[in-house]
Amino acid sequence: MKTGRLILIISLIAVAIQPVLAEPAAPLSALAQMPVREITVFKDGNAFVLHQGSMPTNSSGDVVLDYLPTPVLGTFWPYSADKSVSLNSVVASSRRVMVPRTALTLPELLRANPGADVQLVDSYNNTSYAATIVGVPEQSSEEQQTVSPPASDEKLPQPGSVIMIKTSTGVSVMPIDRIQTVTFKGNYSPTLAAEEFRNLLTLKMDWHGHSPAKTADVGMMYLQKGIRWIPSYKIVIDGAGNATVKLQATLINEMTDLQDVTANLVIGVPSFTFAGQTDPIALQQTLANLSPYFNKDSDFSNGLSNAAMSQVVAYREAAAPTGPDLGPVVSDAGKNEDLFVFTIKHITLKKGQRMVLPVAEYPLKYKDVYTLDIPAVVPNEVRQSYSSSQTEIDRLIAAPKVEHKLRFINNCEYPLTTAPALVLQGDRVLSQGLMSYTAVNSTVDLDLTTAVDVQVKRKDHETARTANVSTWEGYQYGQVDMAGALHLTNYSAHPVDLEVTRQVLGNAVSADSGGSTDMLDMFDSQNNIGNAAAAWSYLPGWWSHFNGLGQFKWTLTLQPSKSADLGYKWNYLWR
Repeated sequence: MKTGRLILIISLIAVAIQPVLAEPAAPLSALAQMPVREITVFKDGNAFVLHQGSMPTNSSGDVVLDYLPTPVLGTFWPYSADKSVSLNSVVASSRRVMVPRTALTLPELLRANPGADVQLVDSYNNTSYAATIVGVPEQSSEEQQTVSPPASDEKLPQPGSVIMIKTSTGVSVMPIDRIQTVTFKGNYSPTLAAEEFRNLLTLKMDWHGHSPAKTADVGMMYLQKGIRWIPSYKIVIDGAGNATVKLQATLINEMTDLQDVTANLVIGVPSFTFAGQTDPIALQQTLANLSPYFNKDSDFSNGLSNAAMSQVVAYREAAAPTGPDLGPVVSDAGKNEDLFVFTIKHITLKKGQRMVLPVAEYPLKYKDVYTLDIPAVVPNEVRQSYSSSQTEIDRLIAAPKVEHKLRFINNCEYPLTTAPALVLQGDRVLSQGLMSYTAVNSTVDLDLTTAVDVQVKRKDHETARTANVSTWEGYQYGQVDMAGALHLTNYSAHPVDLEVTRQVLGNAVSADSGGSTDMLDMFDSQNNIGNAAAAWSYLPGWWSHFNGLGQFKWTLTLQPSKSADLGYKWNYLWR
């Protein structure tokens, strides 16, 4: 090997093994936080945030921000808003920052006042003497980096446990914990500038050969979890078919301060494929400690959904959350909703605050509707295998109740979103229910109360059995014929419009009094009155070969003090 090349290699190795000195700490005054200009808030707790502003630059012409977002993977997009300046790159890092703080302890006051004339009392011998503070020795970050092994983490300066003081006899060194009291003879500084680690975002700017200006117009946008809006309705009816609907929003901010921001409140939630993954620009140790209510697996996640089984607003109390209380989540509702945006300007809301604000008000038409829904139960042949839940369904069928509902016709320009709805007539509260998503020009029913003045009696009975009606896989199957009747009486002082639905496990045959007959998809949640699909698990495997879910429906007007009888027939095969 040639001597020149050997010398070069040795030189490169020597340079490579030299410790990298730490960058000097940046003063806190050199940092800035880019203001938020606009947010788009979804009901699932995600928010699309737009920051932009004229930010101060450092000596290199770069913008250093004391704010590090935790965006969803692929949604972080910084930019330069000045056409004459380009954004080269953005660096997220943990950096040392010089932060002034009030000195709270005697050692901190001593470190904060080098050169001060003091009167010290030594607790060791209880003597007092005059001195001038020279300083507290410390190992700087750069020194520690020099003596640390390669690739060691950067460290903060390490102050010593002794103080150097100048007396009439010279410079002395004494343990700080021996100093009992300190009397400053003149002015002193009550603050101590100390270094600490901050997660910083550095926007490296290209000034294209020009001298960097003192400020640069920059921005960034990203999607991040931490701001949610919870809708709620107040509906005032007049008893004559007219209603005034008021929509209000509860804004919950657990992300960053908002000052005079434009907020877009979105009905519906678009698909965010990587919503569960954080972009690498967010340092791992900075991931936000959001409260459990932002977690899709929390106990509150199904509290208010569009599912047919969630028509009662209820959720169990969770254990005390580690984060702030964010209230219940209107979860999953937005996934089945078309996107619609309400824009509200001049929102000011600090991190950790909540806000309730009006969003919209509009009139709607409604009508009173009375519904009777009677679910299906398993045949008598399998009742011995009932669970407690099926027994509860039996009890509900034994005492069916007519429900009074308000049917709203959404003929306004806004869709209705899934949300709690408070119903009033004048100043009198009637009920609280769950509003379901309703597109423009469609209808929605809101539960009001049980119609106790409309009484129902039900009677089902077997009419015939026919053996060996069918053969399948070597087994003989017989047919069981069933008949039922519903007797309804209106004891109220006004007519009621009734919608009656009766479901049966088997095959619907006929319905009298103008009723309709249908066979339904057992596993379509919209068809499952009382969760009929749950009864399917108690039936033998061959059941679905012959039988399904039958449904009878009637629509009628029942005058005061009048009765109606609704008859129906069905059958099922059994072996």
